[in-house]
Amino acid sequence: MTGVVLVAGLWDGGRDAHALEKYGRPLPEFEKSDGDKSKQDFDESLIAGYFLAAAFVSNPTFAARPDNTGLVGMRYMAHLETDLYKKYLTAYTDQNFFSDREKGWIILTEWDQTYGMTGTVNHWSWRTQYERDAPLDKSGLIQAYADGLVNYRVRSHEDWSWWQKTFPKNTLTAYAGMGWLYYNQTYFARPDNTGRALFRYVGHVDLDLYKQKVVFYGDFNMFTDRTASNVVRPSELDWILGIAVRWRDYEVSVYREQDLPLDRGGLIQEYWAVQLRYAFDVQKQAR
Repeated sequence: MTGVVLVAGLWDGGRDAHALEKYGRPLPEFEKSDGDKSKQDFDESLIAGYFLAAAFVSNPTFAARPDNTGLVGMRYMAHLETDLYKKYLTAYTDQNFFSDREKGWIILTEWDQTYGMTGTVNHWSWRTQYERDAPLDKSGLIQAYADGLVNYRVRSHEDWSWWQKTFPKNTLTAYAGMGWLYYNQTYFARPDNTGRALFRYVGHVDLDLYKQKVVFYGDFNMFTDRTASNVVRPSELDWILGIAVRWRDYEVSVYREQDLPLDRGGLIQEYWAVQLRYAFDVQKQAR
């Protein structure tokens, strides 16, 4: 599983597979300057998104297919979105591919497709989505799910005057939220594939270390087990820490993830990755 803004999965519970959710990681935002704030309030994206490629330079356990065979060597991802009505309603898709380092790093072994809707109103944002994860190089387990999520976001330069006075050159952006896996027959609540996930708690932070060119980011994602006696108690924690360096619309980042059970011992998933991302935003014509 991963700790970002997207969760849940469906697969054959009879298979012996670790519960891994293979998204493009929670990424630091490409922020516009304060001088562009008025434009941010009114502009709409005709097509925006990013392309990325990541090498899993150290990967003892992160699998290369939904049935958890192989080990990921590379990730390739495209995120595309369009504003249907300003920032209140946005449609998006993620197309995420993985290769298997045990087959030479080149052959693609998994394709994850995500389709969703999202929107932002002041400090609040929401999202609902559907994802289907399938093997590419052979038949086998297919994972699919639908979920919803609500976040509350703060930006230090807009919301915390004390932060702006104390750290005028270091902007902090953070959000926290809760999600509900409303369609989930077999998406597990721990890395060892026990239980079934019901709720998730998320948090994310971006800290500008130097002029939006060097950014530290962190993320956590917790799941609860709908089969447990306490369905709101977290049963898994997924965390990630990374550093991103930017030049124009490009970004290079190094990050580490670890997924571990919280209510018992068991499997721990972890890896290190190096990633290159290119972001773009084509605006709609002003009316």
